[in-house]
Amino acid sequence: MCRYVLFCLIPKHREFIINFPDSIDQNKANEGWAKLQQIVEDYKKAHNGASVYAPTFIEDCEPEVKKLQEEYGFEYTVEFVQ
Repeated sequence: MCRYVLFCLIPKHREFIINFPDSIDQNKANEGWAKLQQIVEDYKKAHNGASVYAPTFIEDCEPEVKKLQEEYGFEYTVEFVQ
């Protein structure tokens, strides 16, 4: 048996932590989550494949996230993760 382990060092970065309250209809939450995922995909396309670990990801995407927050009622924070 051969076992391979890949270690990937991800630099300390910031992430959006999204929370849909239980009071939000599940279908609406799913729709909102899909739109949030689309923001990430659009960001990658617009920035030559840059990932969510890019230094300006939060600043670049936060206006769109805030707009969706108004529409879908989720809460979010930005947290440092390593």
